[in-house]
Amino acid sequence: MFTTLRNAWKIPELRKKILFTLFILLIFRLGNAVPVPYVNVTALASYFNSQLSDTILGLYNAMSGSAFSQATVFALSIQPYINASIIIQLLTIAIPALERLSKEGGEDGKRQIQRITRYTTVGLGLLMGLAYYVMLNNAGLLLHTGFIYGLVIVLSFTAGSCFVMWLGEQITEFGIGNGISMILFANIISRLPAGVSHIFTSVANGTLAWYLALLIVIGVLLLVLFVVFITNAERRIPVQYAKRVVGRKMYGGQSTHLPIKVNMSGVLPIIFAQSIASLPATICAFTGNTEGWLYENLFSNRSFLYGLVYFLLIIAFSFFYATVQYNPVEIANNLKKNGGFIPGFRPGRPTAEFISKVINKITFFGALYLAVIALVPIVLGALVDNMLSIGGTSVIIVVGVARETMSALEAQMMMRHYKGFLE
Repeated sequence: MFTTLRNAWKIPELRKKILFTLFILLIFRLGNAVPVPYVNVTALASYFNSQLSDTILGLYNAMSGSAFSQATVFALSIQPYINASIIIQLLTIAIPALERLSKEGGEDGKRQIQRITRYTTVGLGLLMGLAYYVMLNNAGLLLHTGFIYGLVIVLSFTAGSCFVMWLGEQITEFGIGNGISMILFANIISRLPAGVSHIFTSVANGTLAWYLALLIVIGVLLLVLFVVFITNAERRIPVQYAKRVVGRKMYGGQSTHLPIKVNMSGVLPIIFAQSIASLPATICAFTGNTEGWLYENLFSNRSFLYGLVYFLLIIAFSFFYATVQYNPVEIANNLKKNGGFIPGFRPGRPTAEFISKVINKITFFGALYLAVIALVPIVLGALVDNMLSIGGTSVIIVVGVARETMSALEAQMMMRHYKGFLE
């Protein structure tokens, strides 16, 4: 990775793109430190840590780099855009007009879908900003109440989310890698120094044993290595293309493969599962019922029932996403149209059944991997008083973004150093 960065820095054009990306991320981090007016930030931080850390808002806070718990201008971060993208992606499958626009519309169709996603982002930003304001008002965390003050707060949150979306698009167009992913990467990494400092302080104060701190560091490193290994792992189904003679030339006969990622769904099943599993705790937090046997043993993220529901939901969403992303019948038909076949299987239905069987096996292993990655940090966090600032979800995102960015850099360097056959 460091070699790739060093080589990219030597190319003037790539150096400008890297500096532009860093500049945009600097602007974003500065915006994360600007609080929204009329909010008691100190009281909010205390209220969030005591009441909302176990809810879905805890996930939003992690994804926003702790900006959500501080009510900054960028508190909503890129969550409205991510949610809008997921909604439009699912609607593209469900609505034939959007499906035709996506598959047959070309570049113009992609731009229209992007425009729809932006409008949806603004709408979700307004709804999330209004919900955030209602929560602050009900908890008595506002310095001033009234329509004008509420309007300023809601519009500040919405404008911040729209500006973050624009920053991400600028990185995508003029910088390195995917802009939204880079912003999410910066948010997660920004929480790491505070977590490391907290562990060192705890060891110095005697509240955490040194061997437990060492085990935490080793565990995080092993987790990162495991995530990197699974992220790069794939099942390659061999594909052979038949030979055909046209005139005096022979075409085809190549041997290739159909790659199927072990973790084909990424981090989305974890996010969906955590959103649903944390819903009862979120409702309890908003109603003020966060104490008692019922909450501790059923709704809390440290309860056995929460872990079981979380596990099953990750498995279910992994299979759902694999079904949406991969259509074995369509893959088999495309192979048949292009003269390709899988050795040992006839084209058509037998090929589709074989691909479906392989996808189900790979999906089950990938779902178990996601479940372990999601649950192990929760268990370890409960054992060491929830000191882990970076969970399995964050590790998957960080590794995926870092890998994607390095691949983009390598592709651009290869394109600039490629020599044609005339040279």
